[in-house]
Amino acid sequence: MRLGMVGLGRMGANLVRRLGRAGIGAVVWDRDPSAVQALAAEGAEGATSLADLVHRLDTPRAVWVMLPAGEATEGALTELASLLSPGDVAIDGGNGMWKDAVRRAATLRARGIDFLDIGTSGGVWGLARGYCLMIGGPAEPVARLDPIFRALAPGEAAAPPTPGRDAGADPRPPQGYVHCGPNGAGHFTKMVHNAIEYGMMQAMAEGLELLHAHDAQLPVPDITEAWRRGSVVASWLLDLTAQALAADGELSGYTGRVGDSGEGRWAVQAAIESAVPAPVLSAALYARFRSRQDGPFADKALSAMRNAFGGHLEPK
Repeated sequence: MRLGMVGLGRMGANLVRRLGRAGIGAVVWDRDPSAVQALAAEGAEGATSLADLVHRLDTPRAVWVMLPAGEATEGALTELASLLSPGDVAIDGGNGMWKDAVRRAATLRARGIDFLDIGTSGGVWGLARGYCLMIGGPAEPVARLDPIFRALAPGEAAAPPTPGRDAGADPRPPQGYVHCGPNGAGHFTKMVHNAIEYGMMQAMAEGLELLHAHDAQLPVPDITEAWRRGSVVASWLLDLTAQALAADGELSGYTGRVGDSGEGRWAVQAAIESAVPAPVLSAALYARFRSRQDGPFADKALSAMRNAFGGHLEPK
């Protein structure tokens, strides 16, 4: 079994490397030839174009697109639709919009091509730790590509067994990957996953600021180090936070401007469409917007109002 990988950024390249460690080969392509050459030097087979990549794979083919959501992914999948054959599988492993996955699946299905939308979590640590995969699409290609998903996933040893879980339940989730449902379900699940991540990060950041602001000058790096062991808030996010604070207790190398790649916005939109209250997820998203403002107009308006009705001038 071999996989085609389109897009060799930090995630795409490491997916190929992890597959290689499991003995699963890959044909790779990126518009940056140096990225292709780097992986070819590590044992992957390099392609000179998307058409060349498809040509190098035996049928039935599986081609994984790992590109930014939007125009780049849309263009690659549109071109793949004209290159793949009935029975092949196209995969979008990026942070795509779930409604786009439903639309793309219908377009490819009309050509006899299967489509999987796979939410992929693991970031830059995925090569070593494995990737949590949230898969949407028809059951047959999901089952056929199971060796690939199993190789990419963290494996059952990554966490203790869940007490009370039915021994006859689906064996894949304890390995770190799950077939969520039909097309769109994978990206919808990853969207919600990332929105939860926003909320967890925001709660942790606000708590750390509260500790940092205390008059007693609390040892924030030591507190997070202690919390990692036995605390209810122990988590991988806390592990990474403690690591950053150990390196620089004031986090002086960071500006505090936090980006968002779309999933938080889509999750809030989905909550509105479904009339599901999501105040924490919404507030976390807005906090990211606020982090990117310098002297926002709203603050200037607040200051002007306070001065107008109470004569409170801004501190100099």
